[in-house]
Amino acid sequence: MLTVEKPGCKLIGENGNIFNLMSIASNTLKNNGMREKAEEMKERIMGGEAQSYDEALRIIMEYVEVE
Repeated sequence: MLTVEKPGCKLIGENGNIFNLMSIASNTLKNNGMREKAEEMKERIMGGEAQSYDEALRIIMEYVEVE
């Protein structure tokens, strides 16, 4: 698998609601030309892979560099 640099994403200090954080990360990916990754991330979280808040955060951090 190719390693692609993760875009920086300001999540620290934002509303901690997981849907809000997912939206911010998704927009960051889209703004960096990574629309497919944004959709993949959302599907993984919403599709049941994330069984907890912490698991959802872990998935988000696989796609963006949290700032």
